Amino acid sequence: MGNIFELFKQISDEKETRTGAFDAILVGLGNPGKKYAGTRHNAGFMQIDALLQTHGVTNLRAKFNALCGEVTIRGIRTLVMKPQTYMNESGLAVAAAADYYQLPPEKIIVVFDDISLPPGAMRIRRSGSAGGHNGIKSIINCLGSEAFPRIKIGVGQKPHKDYDLADWVLSRFTDTELKKLAVVFKKGEEALALMLSGEIEKAMNLCNQITE
Repeated sequence: MGNIFELFKQISDEKETRTGAFDAILVGLGNPGKKYAGTRHNAGFMQIDALLQTHGVTNLRAKFNALCGEVTIRGIRTLVMKPQTYMNESGLAVAAAADYYQLPPEKIIVVFDDISLPPGAMRIRRSGSAGGHNGIKSIINCLGSEAFPRIKIGVGQKPHKDYDLADWVLSRFTDTELKKLAVVFKKGEEALALMLSGEIEKAMNLCNQITE
């Protein structure tokens, strides 16, 4: 009997793969676990959490070494992912999902933290290098491509040059910064809807500026 169930599951999985169950993948980057919750390096996770809350998604499932959910935005069925592989191996989860659903890099949007931007700032790019971000570097290596759009969320620069970078990105936002981020996340949701609809220029015009 167990073999029959396994066969049904295999057929279901193959059907899901063939039909391309999702039109796009949205990835928020961060580190798993309560220890890292709310840290600057988890700004990508925080944007995903805000989006899921807006869409009333509360139950995520473990798949592709990530916590996965589903949202439909402007009729576009989107797989939402929070990789649980730690930041420097984020690409493993992203590549596994992209391969399973047969989606090209252009259909993958990645949201992540950027220390070169102040809290309250957001930047959208069509593609590009990793810029020193280990999560993006991993995704580029695993996909074999830089051609995925991304949203950068400002988390602020180190307070002074001697401050350890790892300590800085693993520090938590101040209350003032969190208020600014709440505005950014709302704008990020608008931008994501535009990007998924192929209107990346409009998304850039909306977000590529400082939010006061």
